[in-house]
Amino acid sequence: MESNFVDYIKIFCRSGRGGKGSAHLRREKFIPKGGPDGGDGGRGGHVILRGNRQLWTLLHLRYQKHIFAGHAEDGMKANKTGADGKDVVIEVPLGTVARVADSGEFLFEITHDEDEHILAPGGRGGLGNTHFKSATNQTPRYAQPGEPAIEGFYTLELKILADVGLVGFPNAGKSTLLSVVSAAKPKIADYPFTTLVPNLGIVKYRDSRSFVMADIPGIIEGAHEGKGLGLRFLRHIERNAILLFIIPVDSNDIAKEYNVLLNELKEYNPELLDKKRVLAISKCDMADTAMINDIKPDLPDVPSVFISSQSGMNLQALKDLLWNELNTP
Repeated sequence: MESNFVDYIKIFCRSGRGGKGSAHLRREKFIPKGGPDGGDGGRGGHVILRGNRQLWTLLHLRYQKHIFAGHAEDGMKANKTGADGKDVVIEVPLGTVARVADSGEFLFEITHDEDEHILAPGGRGGLGNTHFKSATNQTPRYAQPGEPAIEGFYTLELKILADVGLVGFPNAGKSTLLSVVSAAKPKIADYPFTTLVPNLGIVKYRDSRSFVMADIPGIIEGAHEGKGLGLRFLRHIERNAILLFIIPVDSNDIAKEYNVLLNELKEYNPELLDKKRVLAISKCDMADTAMINDIKPDLPDVPSVFISSQSGMNLQALKDLLWNELNTP
C-alpha cells in the first residue's frame, strides 16, 4: 500500500517574465511632439514557499510537479505600468528544506508558520523610455526589455520538527512507547521495519504541558551509507532537540548497541552528537530486579531509565527526565 507520508519531492518551477518597458512618445491633438511617456513593465510572478503548521507531509505536491507563475504585462503609454504577473504560493510543512535539484545547493528552510521564501523570483519589469530622457536626448525611442523568467528543477525535503526523536534498531519498542505516552496510533507488529514512516505524537505532561515525540524508522548498521531506510530516516533526526535511545533489556550488549547507534549518527552528521541524549531500556516487564541491577553498572554515561510500555513501569519517570532535559540549557 502506498504511504501518504511523502518527505521528498522534485518539482519543476518557472517564474513569470518581466514586462517590457514602453518606448511610446506622447502624440495628441495640438501636442504633435510630446515627450516620452512609456510606462514600465510589470514584475513577473514569483514562485513562493509558505510554511503551514497544519501540514505534515509533501503529499499534496506529488501530482503537482510543474508549477508556473504568471507573466507580467508590458508598460503602456501615459506612463502606465504593466500589471505584475500572478504569484504562485506553495504551502509546505514546517521543516521543509529547498535545494536546487542539479547541484544540491541549499536555498532556504521553512521553520515557522506563515514563513515565506521566494523559490523562483519573477523577472523585473523593464523601464519605460521616460527614464532615459535627458538634456541631450529629449525623445528617447528605446526602453528596457523585461527580465526573463527563471525555470528549473528544485527539490523539497522534509525534516520532521519534534522535541524528542526516538532512536533505536527495528523492533526495539519505539512505536509501542509512542502509542502509550501519546494519542498517536503507529502500526505495531513484532517484526523489523514495521515503521516505514515517521510518526508524531503529542506527549501530555504535568499541568497541561506537552512536548512532541517522533518515532522514526529504525536504524540498521550502515544506515549512513543509505542501507535499509538509511538516509531517509537519518534526515529526520537532525531537527530533534533530544535523542531518546531505546534499547530492549534482552539485548546481548546494551552498551555495544548504543555505540553502534551513536556511530551511525556520527557517520551521517557529526553535529548530531552535540544533541542531548537519554537512554531508555525497554521491555523491562521481562526482567526482574536482579537482572536490572546486573545491567546498571555497564550502561553508557548518559541519563537512563528502565521502562516497560506494557506495564507502564517508569513511564512518568521517563517523561520527567525528558522534560527536565528539554528545559535545561
